[in-house]
Amino acid sequence: MPGPSQNICAPCSTPPSTITSGNTSARCRDITPLLQDPKVFRVLIDAFVHRYMDPALRPDVVAGLDARGFILGAVVAYELNVGFVPIRKKGKLPFTTVEETYELEYGSATVELHADAVKPGDRVLLIDDLIATGGTMMAGKKLLEKLGAEVIEGAAIVDLPELGGSDRLRAGGLPLYTLVDFAGH
Repeated sequence: MPGPSQNICAPCSTPPSTITSGNTSARCRDITPLLQDPKVFRVLIDAFVHRYMDPALRPDVVAGLDARGFILGAVVAYELNVGFVPIRKKGKLPFTTVEETYELEYGSATVELHADAVKPGDRVLLIDDLIATGGTMMAGKKLLEKLGAEVIEGAAIVDLPELGGSDRLRAGGLPLYTLVDFAGH
């Protein structure tokens, strides 16, 4: 099984795609080619599931960040036989919510979580597709902690360390696990 920041895509021909965003100076990685290849998708999910089967890291709940974190998080939660909760963009959840606003390169954004999504003391795995600046994941961590949960780890397929997000998240007290590190790209 791959360790942190090992290239899980090396043995296959399905690397993440690079996309240059028109409204920011940051380049991002598109993981959808990984999801389209059933063997690669299985390897990705298995890497997370095997890690979080360890009793020391086993969550009570998996929280996925809007939107690709939903894809990964729901499948990982299913395989671990634990619950899944979505952390969504503001205005998308139909029940009473708590919210957290965070800064973006070009403004700000707000994410929300149902007020009853987790219980105090729940051990939560927070998952997304990639870590860029870390703002969304940190906002998710703060939301879960507002409700009394313990975020045991943040997980993602891709880390873009040159954008500083993983360093900021670790400095903010969030241990991280990523499968691919695209340093210097």
